[in-house]
Amino acid sequence: MIEAVKALTAEYDMLPPGGAVLCAVSGGADSMCLLHLLLELSREGGFRVCAAHYHHGMRGAAADADAAFVSRWCADRGVPCAVERGDVYAEAERRGLGVEETGRRLRYEFLRRAAAELGCGRVATAHNADDNLETLLLHLARGTGLHGLAGIPPRRGEIVRPLLTTSRAEITAYLEEHNVPHVEDATNADEYYARNRIRRQVVPVLRQLNPRLTESAAETMGYLRADDDFLNAQAAAACQNARWAEDDLVIEARYIAQLPAAIAPRAVRRLLEMMGDGDTNCSAAHLKAVVSLARGEDPSAVVYLPGGRLAQRVYQELLLTTQADPLPPFPAEPLCLDGETEAAGTPWRASCRRVTCPEAGEEQQGAFYLARDSIQGPLLLRPRQTGDEIALPRRGGTKSLKKLFIDEKIPRRERERIPVLADNRGVAAVAGFGPDQSRAARPGQPAYEIRFWKAD
Repeated sequence: MIEAVKALTAEYDMLPPGGAVLCAVSGGADSMCLLHLLLELSREGGFRVCAAHYHHGMRGAAADADAAFVSRWCADRGVPCAVERGDVYAEAERRGLGVEETGRRLRYEFLRRAAAELGCGRVATAHNADDNLETLLLHLARGTGLHGLAGIPPRRGEIVRPLLTTSRAEITAYLEEHNVPHVEDATNADEYYARNRIRRQVVPVLRQLNPRLTESAAETMGYLRADDDFLNAQAAAACQNARWAEDDLVIEARYIAQLPAAIAPRAVRRLLEMMGDGDTNCSAAHLKAVVSLARGEDPSAVVYLPGGRLAQRVYQELLLTTQADPLPPFPAEPLCLDGETEAAGTPWRASCRRVTCPEAGEEQQGAFYLARDSIQGPLLLRPRQTGDEIALPRRGGTKSLKKLFIDEKIPRRERERIPVLADNRGVAAVAGFGPDQSRAARPGQPAYEIRFWKAD
């Protein structure tokens, strides 16, 4: 098992030496196995391990106990652990989505924020080979294309899945061998959920037909993923012809219209991913409708898409935009250097205090440190401005805030509501992302300790 994990993580550069990995930990068997295994591998791999637990606010005292268990286990071993509580039911109603989909989105949004705050370049989740098999069967039952048949990818951007070739039986054996405790989520046995019905009713029957069902499915998905990757690469090449017009994406319709049927819908999906807005998981019908829009002759036709977006034909061009107008920017506010500051009209708050920058590993959770001598003029909390850019630590170079928010899939209408901490030199830090690396304090240096958080 360990050798298989090493091979997979090396193939997809999941655990970079000198870097840091954030492990998503629910407290269940899979995630506790992953966290323990990452800590073991970090000793020879030369990377740091942090943890993050998202409390969905759905299971009452049981969920409280899970969060306490994860926090205590990490604290006992000196593992930095971020914990956040949400209200999935309320958020599902606000977003107009199902509870499961809302929980997934909130969880990944939290993981990305926690990774930025803790300086982690990778986020590891505990999806395993049996999860992948169940995902394949779910997709088959609901109807899917090649992308769905390829299963869960081992890596998508900074999200990595070191256990994807590891079976649930191997995980159980590992926990027993290393005496790693875990908690049981009672909802895993609730057959109201489709995945649980497949796990408990369908998979056992298929395993009778093929005892090596998990391994065979993994091999098949590997072949299909290679084909899918090739077709996606062709689609991405076509999308290089797109250009930005403010926050809208424009491409000549012919670049989509002339693509083969196997590639054109993928190019549309790629364009939606480039926008970074809302739900990119459009149905095949939506993608085909946009392709038809590109191939049609109506110079002003429109296709409405999930997530508040639309595709519009503007003569010879295809315009992808959003239906909702951006929220108005909030007023600039001087940062209180010894206390808390509210970014008025947004959920964001910031705290600041004068400290000596601590040694690595001794930082306050969720805080970053600005060198006091790097600040020129007053520090302001303000919306982004044209020309704003930042070089985040361990992110590889300077990037405009516009591109950063697009790459991080910040919905367009919310981008003006993310506080930027700036002085006369420009951007010093961005809420949810951290400081510009040129402003970061070194251990022992006079510093401002800054924390951003969203108020309830």
